Amino acid sequence: MVTIKTKKDIEILRRGGKRLAAILQAVAYEVKPGVTTDYLNTFAQKLIEAGGDTSAFLNYQPKGANRPYPASLCVSINDEVVHGIPNEKPRKLKEGDVVSLDLGLIHKKLITDHATTVGVGKISPEAQKLLEVTKKALEIGIAAAKPGQRTGDIGHAIETYVRKFGFGIIEELAGHGVGYAVHEDPFVPNYGNAGEGVVLKPGMVIAIEPMCTLGSPAVKIARDGYTFKTKDKSLAAHFEHTIVITETGAEILTQI
Repeated sequence: MVTIKTKKDIEILRRGGKRLAAILQAVAYEVKPGVTTDYLNTFAQKLIEAGGDTSAFLNYQPKGANRPYPASLCVSINDEVVHGIPNEKPRKLKEGDVVSLDLGLIHKKLITDHATTVGVGKISPEAQKLLEVTKKALEIGIAAAKPGQRTGDIGHAIETYVRKFGFGIIEELAGHGVGYAVHEDPFVPNYGNAGEGVVLKPGMVIAIEPMCTLGSPAVKIARDGYTFKTKDKSLAAHFEHTIVITETGAEILTQI
């Protein structure tokens, strides 16, 4: 069921979103050659706790998963699209890696979700272009999120932009409602037809998160039960903001 958040809810989400954005920015600054994924997770958790908040991902068990997620931060490297586990088999980041950082925050019982992808040191021109296009696709998706429009308008805008560059768009994973739970309705795909899907209404809070690849969009789940990887081992990028639909457009909640 799609929920409409109250003005009080939105104010809490706005404050939580700013906290989340600051934390993820700080974590991204720590990304450099030699740093371990476990360090990034621990660093994120300490910042969350310092603010008196709670990780939305730690011990969260999504539908279909056979165990709770064991970390606070998702760290996905190179051909890993999303949900990489940073602390069970920690890895050292290497020059040229591409790293997705995905973090959820619970502030006063309400949840925001935010992700960015960064390069480790100097990355290839192809990887840099992938990051730029995926980030821009998020901006374009947010611009399409207006009251009276539909979720399909968001997906259509993202797909139309990304296809021009020949990149793959992950279709098995998508954005979603958020706020009272980590994942709520509606499903917000990164492809589709304009005019289709759920109608966007003021007070709806959704996470928009384009996920693109340098190759095929086909993905598989790793043995850990969480990490999604590209089947052809091509690089992937992932950017995400939590937004609220307003009377005139959309407000990004996960920004400083």
